[in-house]
Amino acid sequence: MPKQKSHSGSKKRFWLTGTGKVNRPHGGKNHKAETKNRKRKRNLRQTTLVSATQESTVKKMIPYKD
Repeated sequence: MPKQKSHSGSKKRFWLTGTGKVNRPHGGKNHKAETKNRKRKRNLRQTTLVSATQESTVKKMIPYKD
């Protein structure tokens, strides 16, 4: 059976935590940043976990990222 291919965009955007959850960066901090207040832009720098409903989908796209 051939090897699975990883999704190229997902390889760059998602990574796994030590417990196996999927981490992702926040979006929306580049375009129209002047209309967002300082606190909002600062909070967008932090990472967050992928929702439980999307977690299995993302894990299928990055099969070799352990």
